[in-house]
Amino acid sequence: MYEITQKDLAYGRKLRLGAIAAPLVLLLVPALITILLMLVAAGSPPTAAVILFLGFIATTIGFISGIVIALILTYKRNKWTREMRERIAADGIRADEIEWFYAEMKPSEKRALRDITARDALLGDAYLETLASRLTATRIIKNSRRELTMAKKRQNSLKQLRSARVEEFQAQMGEDIAKIGNIHDEAREMLAEAESRLAMIEAAASRSGGLADNELALKKLTARANELPLALESAKVADEIRDELEKHGLEPIAKEKDVE
Repeated sequence: MYEITQKDLAYGRKLRLGAIAAPLVLLLVPALITILLMLVAAGSPPTAAVILFLGFIATTIGFISGIVIALILTYKRNKWTREMRERIAADGIRADEIEWFYAEMKPSEKRALRDITARDALLGDAYLETLASRLTATRIIKNSRRELTMAKKRQNSLKQLRSARVEEFQAQMGEDIAKIGNIHDEAREMLAEAESRLAMIEAAASRSGGLADNELALKKLTARANELPLALESAKVADEIRDELEKHGLEPIAKEKDVE
C-alpha cells in the first residue's frame, strides 16, 4: 500500500509555486534594476536612454524565460500528479484519497458529494467510500481493456511466427487473455454495484433532506387549510349577531370594559 509522504507533497508544492513565481520574478527583477539604474543616471539623458533600451530587452527576455520555465514546471507537475495517482490507485483508491482523483469524477458526483456531506455527515462518508469503489472499478476496466487489446495483438503476431513452440506460446497467451477478461468482467460488476449504491445513497439523502422539508411544508399547508373553514364560520357567526343587534336598535356589547 502506497502512503503519500510529506516529501511528496512538498515536491508538488514546489513545482506549483515555481510555475507561478517564475514569470513574475523574471519580469520584476530586470524591471526594478532598470528603474534603479535610470534614477542613478537621471542626470545623463543619453546614458538613461541606453539603460532604458537595455532594460526593456532584459525585461522582455526575462518574461519570456519565465513563461517557458512555468510551462516546463507545469508539465512536470502534471506528470508527477499522474504518477502519484497511478501509485495510489495501484492497491485501490481509499476515501481519504478522493481529492487526488477529483478530475475523474462526474459533475453530478461532485455536486452530490458536496450536497450530501453538507446535509448528513454519515451519508457523506458512505457516499465517499462508494465513490472510491466506483473510481477504482472504472480504472480497472480502463486498464484491463487496454491490456486485453495488447494481448490480442501479441497473440495475432505469434501466428505469423514459424516456431516449434508457437502452440505453447499461443496457449499461454490464451490463458492471459482469459484472466484479463475475467478481471474486466468482475470490474464491470463492481462498477454496476457501486453506481447502484451511489444512487441509493442519493435517494436516502433526498428523503432525509429536501423531501422531508417538502413533506413538513405540505403538512403545515394542510393544517392552515383545515383551520380556514373554522375561521370563516366564526366570522360568519359574528356578522349574524351584529346584524341581529342592529335590527333591535342595540349596540354591540364591548368585550372589554374600563376599570376605574
